[in-house]
Amino acid sequence: MQIQLLDFVPTEAQSQVNALLAKDNLVVKVKKERKTKHGDYRQLPNGKHQITVNSNLNSYRFLITLIHEVAHFEAYQKFGRYIKPHGKEWKLTFQHLMLPFLRPEVFPLELLPLLAKHFKNPKASSDTDTQLALALKQFDEDENKTYVFEVPLGKTFKLYNGRVFKKGNTRRKRIECVEVKTGKLYLFNPNAEVEI
Repeated sequence: MQIQLLDFVPTEAQSQVNALLAKDNLVVKVKKERKTKHGDYRQLPNGKHQITVNSNLNSYRFLITLIHEVAHFEAYQKFGRYIKPHGKEWKLTFQHLMLPFLRPEVFPLELLPLLAKHFKNPKASSDTDTQLALALKQFDEDENKTYVFEVPLGKTFKLYNGRVFKKGNTRRKRIECVEVKTGKLYLFNPNAEVEI
């Protein structure tokens, strides 16, 4: 299974990932695309620990997501079950695990400064770091994507689930969008993928 898994990460990171997964003895599954998350970690009823990561991620996002989830496991092991999922213990663990991968042999040079900035205080999702998320998306196979920030003010767009929204004003970090059917206001990340 790990041989198949290693095909999803950058070549120069494969030996490190393999060593990390062997040390932690984790069950890692590659899943079909899930729109609401890139990956997850959970303890199974049998006591084993499982990580899942979406198969549609480019190799750089896949690596970041995998290490993000391994950090949940290691933080749980080291600090106990009562820590916050994305609290200081997880952040410290994530930074520690990611640091050996932040080098030009693993990531393209244009990503390294953005990754360095992000990992000073990592968030629950790399998607909330708009600059990093957009930079990572340039390595996706499907480049014909439209993002909320590209939609003109007042125009409508559709999400993957068919819900239709009208784009409103931009706040500090989010974009106000009104669902056409219900009139409810929602706040979108600028880099949310949409259909015009």
